[in-house]
Amino acid sequence: MEKLDEKSGATLVALPPVMSAHGVRRSFGAVHAVVDANLEVAPGTVTALIGPNGCGKTTLMLMLAGLLLPDDGEISVGGADPRKDSAAVRNAIGWMPDQLGAWDNLTCLQTLTLVGRAYRLPKAVARERGAEVLGTVHLSEFADRPARVLSRGQKQRLSLARALMNDPQVLMLDEPANGLDPRSRVELRQLVRGFAAQGRAVLVSSHVLSELDEMVDEAVFMSKGKTLGADTDAMVADARTRYRIESLDDSVLRDAFAHWDMPFEEVDGGLVIRAQNKEHAASILEALVKGGAKVHRFGPFGSALEQTYMAMNEERR
Repeated sequence: MEKLDEKSGATLVALPPVMSAHGVRRSFGAVHAVVDANLEVAPGTVTALIGPNGCGKTTLMLMLAGLLLPDDGEISVGGADPRKDSAAVRNAIGWMPDQLGAWDNLTCLQTLTLVGRAYRLPKAVARERGAEVLGTVHLSEFADRPARVLSRGQKQRLSLARALMNDPQVLMLDEPANGLDPRSRVELRQLVRGFAAQGRAVLVSSHVLSELDEMVDEAVFMSKGKTLGADTDAMVADARTRYRIESLDDSVLRDAFAHWDMPFEEVDGGLVIRAQNKEHAASILEALVKGGAKVHRFGPFGSALEQTYMAMNEERR
């Protein structure tokens, strides 16, 4: 099966998912945390898991990681079922929780060496692997410093390093951008895209939707314990057709769009149009400039994921 990569425009061959959930449910007494969850994450891709607080995201991620058993439904990670082979699932997954439970008196390298030993790596190999992943997350200078001296953002990076210790097929990142400064967020995006380029499957849960837009290939939205599927896929695709244009004289834009019989919306400081794809958007900009429009801003109209999230919650009030 083939699909078009919206970022590069290249045709991709879709690989079978390395992580999947179908019809998954989980309740805690009378509380139905996950009612009907379905998702697939393919190797070499980054998938976002998006939804408001209390919608079931963390419960679903705990089940995918084999840390919580589902009441019903099917889960597969690296070809293993967490209910039947939890050890295989743990070996396939690198888990970065929202809050790092660190051993404050251990150094960063000692922390990672201990995690490596838990995966039954020989001590020397675990130490070498720990030093390697500290370099990957830009924490090498803190290798011999205790975890208690790390800032919130540095602890996030140590948590990411810990998730990489077993060289996992699947990375699960829960709010990875929490506490990171702007530069660290850029580095995180680059790291996550690099992990996908290595062939890993990455599942990211985050509320920073503008960050996710530049990071992910797919998005799964959740509301009230359910994943929303094709409806939100269509909403994301529609949001990505919207482009904002600002010029020194918007009357020139209005005249051009009227001549081309192209609908537009008026927004603060400019106009919003729809383009079929990047090539169509580029041709519109080229025609406007050739026609004398002094365009000083042209680009996607905000975050497609953010627009979908807001529209999704408006519909479900």
